Amino acid sequence: MFRIVLFLATNLAIIVLLGIVLTILGIDSRNTSGLLVMAAVFGMGGSFISLAMSKWIAKKATGARVIVSPGNPTEQWLHDTVRRMAQQAEIGMPEVAIYDSPDLNAFATGMKRDAALVAVSTALLQNMPRDEVEAVLAHEISHVACGDMVTMALIQGVLNTFVILLSRLAANIINNFISGDEEGEGLGFFGYMAVTIVLELVFGLFASIIAMWFSRRREFTADRGAAYLTGKDKMIRALQRLQVHHEPSHLPEQVAAFGIRPKEGGLAGLFRSHPPLEDRIAALQKL
Repeated sequence: MFRIVLFLATNLAIIVLLGIVLTILGIDSRNTSGLLVMAAVFGMGGSFISLAMSKWIAKKATGARVIVSPGNPTEQWLHDTVRRMAQQAEIGMPEVAIYDSPDLNAFATGMKRDAALVAVSTALLQNMPRDEVEAVLAHEISHVACGDMVTMALIQGVLNTFVILLSRLAANIINNFISGDEEGEGLGFFGYMAVTIVLELVFGLFASIIAMWFSRRREFTADRGAAYLTGKDKMIRALQRLQVHHEPSHLPEQVAAFGIRPKEGGLAGLFRSHPPLEDRIAALQKL
């Protein structure tokens, strides 16, 4: 829900500026082609700007500290393990970071496969044996190797485009129906914006269902990648340990979908970024 509200707030903040720019360029947002261009600018542009800023946002949101020069044996092991797995997965060496959190979690993000960020929580390092941490790291490396962040941005961008386009097309239909003719006042500017916000919220909810479905599917793929890199038994044990430590995820919303732990809350099933741990374990056991 926070993701949708944030999207709407950002859209409202930039709509005036970009609307002026589009008008100067001769793009009329009152017709369908103009709306499509505007929707693509907002939807795809916003999604890829977020992706480009994802590492910076993740570091700021979690307070992650990048390991530039390992300062102790744990940091050295973590850095070396990520390097080895990156070489196995044939990707560039990611930045490796640690962030303070009571949650057993890790995440990967970044715009490029060869310039990603892999971060783990202090609780994960303190409460998991190294072979299980290795499996978690392999899971995150698999996300990077599969280009999941870029794919997610593409999907979110397309969904955002349709949310913006459909909400304004529907608002135009409502406005024309109320005005009755070309000389009618219709909804007025503020009424039109209010209707657009409501419609964006409704369409945004449906778009989120699609995005979260993809997010859940990619977790199974990353689990299989981890099984390939480290062996499925290590990944199964790591997931079983997460079942024991079943507290809700404390990752910020901006990076929750890229973590290893499920983000609790929301409507059952449809709006969860991660599938149930028991389903992931069962899928690995079948390999």
